[in-house]
Amino acid sequence: MEIAYVYTRKRRDFGRPCSFSDWPAKVTVDIPPDPSMASAFVLRNPVDSCVQHTSDMAEHEVNTERVEVESCGTNHVEGGWPKDINPQEVTQTTRFRRKTEKDEHYINTVVHLGALIEHCARQNNTIDIYKEYFEEEEVEGMDDESPSAKTFNVIRDPNIIKRTATHLSWHPNMCKKLAVAYSSLEFQQNMKDMSFDSYIWDLENPNKPELVLKPSSPLVSLEYNPKDSHVLLGGCYNGQMAYWDTRKGGLPVEVSTVKVSHREPVYGAMWLQSKTGTECFSASTDGQVLWWDIRKLSEPTEMLVLDITRRGLLENALGAVTLEFEPTMPTKFMVGTEQGIVIVCNRKAKTPPENITSTYSGHHGPVYALARNPFYPKIFLTVGDWTARIWSEDIKESLIMCTKYHHSYLTDGCWSTVRPAVFFTTRSDGTLDVWDFLFKQNSPSLSLKVCNEPLSSLRLQDNGYVVGCGSKLGTVTLLEISSRLCTLQRNEKTLVNAMFERETKREKILEARHRDRRLKERDRSEGRGMEVEERPVESPQEVLTGVRTEFFEITKTELQRRARTETQRPHGEGPGTGPRTGSASALQAKDSVGEEVAAQGEESRLPKAKEEDAKVSA
Repeated sequence: MEIAYVYTRKRRDFGRPCSFSDWPAKVTVDIPPDPSMASAFVLRNPVDSCVQHTSDMAEHEVNTERVEVESCGTNHVEGGWPKDINPQEVTQTTRFRRKTEKDEHYINTVVHLGALIEHCARQNNTIDIYKEYFEEEEVEGMDDESPSAKTFNVIRDPNIIKRTATHLSWHPNMCKKLAVAYSSLEFQQNMKDMSFDSYIWDLENPNKPELVLKPSSPLVSLEYNPKDSHVLLGGCYNGQMAYWDTRKGGLPVEVSTVKVSHREPVYGAMWLQSKTGTECFSASTDGQVLWWDIRKLSEPTEMLVLDITRRGLLENALGAVTLEFEPTMPTKFMVGTEQGIVIVCNRKAKTPPENITSTYSGHHGPVYALARNPFYPKIFLTVGDWTARIWSEDIKESLIMCTKYHHSYLTDGCWSTVRPAVFFTTRSDGTLDVWDFLFKQNSPSLSLKVCNEPLSSLRLQDNGYVVGCGSKLGTVTLLEISSRLCTLQRNEKTLVNAMFERETKREKILEARHRDRRLKERDRSEGRGMEVEERPVESPQEVLTGVRTEFFEITKTELQRRARTETQRPHGEGPGTGPRTGSASALQAKDSVGEEVAAQGEESRLPKAKEEDAKVSA
C-alpha cells in the first residue's frame, strides 16, 4: 500500500523568514471610564512602581548522555619487504638480505649513519634523561603548601544489595585499573539475592566494570600477580582459593576443593617471590597458613598452624586476619591475628616448632593491617583497636611509636611508597588520616571525611599519589594526595632513620631495666622461701575494716591531744587575741590536724605497701 501526503504550501514558502516592518499605531480596544465605579476607587499616596531595564533571563540545565569509551587494539606485523618477497619464507628473506648487503649504496649509507648512531649512543649513556639525579633536593614552595587531598573518582557497587569492599588491588603495570573484592562480612547477614561477583574497574570508564569475576563464594581478598598482570588470586568467604586469567573471561581457571581449603574466610592471600610466578600463600581465621601453586590447586604444598605454644595443635591456633610478605625477605612473613598478636614466621625453619620465631602483643583487638616500612624493612606498622603502632623487630616486648587513641575504631592502614615518614589509616567513622610523624607526632597531618559509612579497606598506588578507600556500602573513593605528602623531603631518610634508631635504643634501655627489676624481685621472693607462701591472704573486706578502725583510732587520739592543748592554754589568751583571726587560726589548726593524720596514716601503712614503694623508688 502506497502512502502519500500532499503538501498544500508552495515550495518557495517553506522555511521563509518572518518579515517585519514599521506600522503606524492602531487602536484595537477603547474602554471608556465608568463613573459608577469612582466611589470604589482608593487613592494611594505615594505609588511606587519598579521598572527593570534589563531583559529577563531563564536558566536551564541539561544532563547530556555520558560518552562510553571502549579500548581497542591493533596488531602490528613485520613489513617493508618488496611485493615479490614473502616475509614468512626464511630462504627468500635471507637471499634478499645478502643481495642488499652487497650493494655499494647500502654500504656507504651504513658507514655514514654509523658515526651518527655512535654519537647518539655515547650521549645517551652519558646522561639518562629519565633518571632523577637530585631526589634529595627540596622542591621550591613545598613548605608553604598545606597537606590536602581531593576526590577525583568514585566507584559504586552496581548491585542493588550493597556489599563491603573488602580488598583493593592496583594493576601492577598501569595505574588505570583497579580490582575490587566485594563481600558481606557481617555475621549471618548474607541475603538470599546477594551477588557473589567482584569487579575489575577501568578508571577511565567507571560507570561499567571492565571485567566481572564470578567466584563460587564471595571474595574476601583479591591480588594481582606482580609478574603476570593478567592473573589474579582470590580468597573466598567459604575458605576456597581461586585464580583468574583475564584473557579467558570472568570464570575462575581453577578452584581449590573444599576438603583441602580453609575452614573460614580467607582474609589474606599474597603472591610469593618465585621464578615461576605461580606460588602464593593464604591465611584464615581458622588458624592455618597454606602455601599453594596455582598450577595445581588440588592440594596445598605446605601448611603451618599458628599455635604460639609451638605444639602445632589446631585448637590452640590463633585466627589470622592479615598477612605481610616482603620480597626482599623471601623466607620470612608476618601474620596479624584476631587476638591482637603479631606472629613472625620463618618458612624455611629446620623443625616445625621453629617456624614461629617471635610474637608481638599490644593491641586490644584484631590486627586489621600489618605492613613493613618500604625503606626500613625492620620497622613495621600495625593497625588495630583505636590506635596505629610502629614496631621494631629488635624490640620484642614494646612498641617504639604509637598514635593517640581515637574515638572510633581503626580499620586499615599502609605506609607511603615514596616517603618513609608518612602512613595512612582509615576509621570506622569514614575518616582517612594521613600521618607525617616527621612533621607532627600528636595528631595527623591531614584528616579527611571521605564518606558517612565506615571505611573498610585502603590501598595506595606505587607512585604514592593516588589512594583508594573502600567503604562498607561498596563505594570506592579515589583521592589524589598533595605533592607535599608524596614528595621526598630534604634529608628525610637520614632524619627518619635517626628517629627510629633513637626510639629503638630508648626502648632497649627500658626493656633491660624492666628485666633486671623482674630478676631482682624473683630472687628476693625465692630468698624468702616458704615465708612468703605461708603469709595469710587477706580479703578486701578485712583490709577495709582494718583501715577504717585504724583511721578512727588516729582521729580519736588527735582529738584528745587537742583537748589537752586547749586546757593548758593561759586564760588571758583568747581565741581572737593571736596574730590571726579566729577563723584563720581554726583553718590553720584544721590543716595541721589533716597533715598529722596523713603523716600517721603513712606511718601505719602495711609493710607490704612500704616495700613496694621502696622498689619503685629504687
